Amino acid sequence: MTDFAQARRAFDAELAAAATPQETYAALHRLADALVGAKLFTVMTVDMAAGLARRAYTSDPESYPATGTKPIEMNAWFEVVHGRHEMFVANTLADIAKVFGDHELIGSLGCGSVVNLPVLRAGQLVATVNLLDAEQHYTPERVERVASELTLPAMATLLTADRLGH
Repeated sequence: MTDFAQARRAFDAELAAAATPQETYAALHRLADALVGAKLFTVMTVDMAAGLARRAYTSDPESYPATGTKPIEMNAWFEVVHGRHEMFVANTLADIAKVFGDHELIGSLGCGSVVNLPVLRAGQLVATVNLLDAEQHYTPERVERVASELTLPAMATLLTADRLGH
């Protein structure tokens, strides 16, 4: 069995045993780490009707706390993730700066690349899973692995978190 298969089995068991939304997100975080790595891992839920996003999970609560909401910005990132339901990928801090106002904080954490995986329900964006690491970390192979190996686990995580009282 490959390391990825072991990571997936561990995720399946952790998700099945989760008793809180945070435990579901932590299981997804561990799976993402095993599959592609992430210095910073967050999950943002979105309320499109209200135009708000909320950080539901973070691997760095000091720099990116899981509290409050922020307005959804209608920019190039929004068009990719919400409009086309595609992953947003940037592999330099300069590219991140074009769409994220907090790029300086991102850089100070040693991150310079990002993958934002949209999570859909009934064809609508309900969340993004956000993986950040050093510049050029998210190679085409890693991006493909995110798409092929994290999409369904992310959906399962969000559904389970909602059931547990998101």
